[in-house]
Amino acid sequence: MSPLIIISILLILFATFVNVTSILQGKAKPHRTTFFIFVVLNAIAFASLFAQHDRVAIYLALLNGISASIIFLLSLKYGMGGWAPLDIFCLIIALAGIALWKFTSNPVLALYSSIVANFVCLLPTLIKVYYHPKTEVWGFWFIALVSFILNLFAIKTWTFNAVIFPLYLAASNAVVIFLIFRPHNKK
Repeated sequence: MSPLIIISILLILFATFVNVTSILQGKAKPHRTTFFIFVVLNAIAFASLFAQHDRVAIYLALLNGISASIIFLLSLKYGMGGWAPLDIFCLIIALAGIALWKFTSNPVLALYSSIVANFVCLLPTLIKVYYHPKTEVWGFWFIALVSFILNLFAIKTWTFNAVIFPLYLAASNAVVIFLIFRPHNKK
């Protein structure tokens, strides 16, 4: 296993620790729907990458799934959001991604549909952070971002399918970080 993958794994574990600690201290309030769907989508991504015999991005999907599971469980008590229309829409999109893969048995299509669904399920968190930036800690998102970038550098043969998942994860984390630090109008 590449040293970059090992460092990436350790960073995801550390990012999860940072977020769990922040949640328990009341500094972070994860969005319930986002993290529930993250659990489902990382399971899809993991299965898809496994079916494609991926040996790099698969670790991201596995650890992100474990991390999302822990954060989702904590969000039930300490989080925000739940069953708003946007939350339900995101859940339907995620389930459509699962169905699309199941009916086509195409792991590449499953990977793309899980990325699209992942973005849609991130929307409740993006909206939450836009209006309430202090409900997330930037350290969690930044450490994960660094992990995803290291994962990209660990890829030996760059193909679109090999880089799309870690590249998407890095970009989405960068957007959350931007929203946390953007100037706010204080009313």
